[in-house]
Amino acid sequence: MTTGYPGKDVGDAFDAHGRRGKLWNGTGAGGRPELLAPAGSLEVLKTAIRYGADAVYVGGEAFGLRAKAKNFSMEEMAEGIRFAHERGRRVYVTANILARNGDLPGMRRYFEELREIRPDALIVSDPGIFQIARETAPELELHISTQANNTNYGTYRFWHDLGAKRVVSARELSLAELTEIRREIPAEMEMETFIHGAMCISYSGRCLLSNFFTGRDANRGACTHPCRWNYAVMEESRPGEYLPVYENERGTFLFNSKDLCMIGHIPELLGTGIDSFKIEGRMKTALYVAAVVRTYRRAIDDCLTSEELYRSRMEWYREEIGKCTTRPFTTGFFFGEPGADAQIYDSSTYRQEYVYLGTAGDVEKDGRFFLEQKNKFSVGETVEIMKPSGENVTALVEGIFDLGGRAQESAPHARQELLVGLSRTPEKDDILRKRGVPA
Repeated sequence: MTTGYPGKDVGDAFDAHGRRGKLWNGTGAGGRPELLAPAGSLEVLKTAIRYGADAVYVGGEAFGLRAKAKNFSMEEMAEGIRFAHERGRRVYVTANILARNGDLPGMRRYFEELREIRPDALIVSDPGIFQIARETAPELELHISTQANNTNYGTYRFWHDLGAKRVVSARELSLAELTEIRREIPAEMEMETFIHGAMCISYSGRCLLSNFFTGRDANRGACTHPCRWNYAVMEESRPGEYLPVYENERGTFLFNSKDLCMIGHIPELLGTGIDSFKIEGRMKTALYVAAVVRTYRRAIDDCLTSEELYRSRMEWYREEIGKCTTRPFTTGFFFGEPGADAQIYDSSTYRQEYVYLGTAGDVEKDGRFFLEQKNKFSVGETVEIMKPSGENVTALVEGIFDLGGRAQESAPHARQELLVGLSRTPEKDDILRKRGVPA
């Protein structure tokens, strides 16, 4: 059965040395590629692991490229690492800014602190920071961020010779290029590739637009996402007279890429020998991370069982991914250079079909459970209990109570702690969602 990847059948994957072999030929443990999820908070880290992530990448309060994410204090990071390690999972810490001179002393202190709580790897892009990490925390694996523009096997070999364990490929690479890199690098070296999430309009994410327009540097964690803005032009002799920019009749969003989604191409990804499948989104909610991780976890495991099983469940994968907060989807550069249809011309907004209500806490003997509410819901509404197993259970909201036991008709106040009764009782840590948009 063909996979859509020219010249390859699922049963005809090649290993790093060009030998015909099994479907997946990466170097990771457990006979399958790692599924790597983002986490912008401790809550999301725990959710990602419960819903199937093999590893999670997080940022501290400095030196990462998502300054607007909640990010982790050192204490929260230590708790997250303990939580993951107790379950046999891994945690990687991002320190992938493009550093200035004034950053270097602080980086050294930061890595010394991280060494004490033992994350599984540091993700860096700057050679100076790489050297500091080697000197201050030699026990920790070093992974090279996509920000380092890793577009060829020579670059991978360079970083391997310096001691890097893993390189994150540039988003601009095709499946054929990734397969060639796997074949040309040492077998023990790991490859990581983004397979889902937002795409950056700038090469390997190195963007100057944000800094130019607002003074907030995307390469130092403060991107304002100007690629999503609406643009106009002004003719030199007519100052103040703004003309809309029309690539065509659909609108003026020149740099606004669709989101990457490879849920329909798991066999092709497996055939490359990539060791880690990475999901983008350290600013996303627990619901988003749970839904995306759960879907890819099931798709990967189904495909490794048989491609027929994977194909038979495609409708479910696409439906579940569609329940996330998303833009329209593209396959990015995996099948060649993207064309005009990879852009969104008429809007910069997300589609949102489901709303995150919260994660079920401890369950009482009467079936009521504790919930820290995230969005409004009311008695009489139908909600969905989203389980790590992949099951979705429909339930009716039968009662909402404050912690003093007083009944209320709705839960309108974000982060209010409640007792909730449903027609079907969830288990602790199940996620609750409902169809619609936030009230």
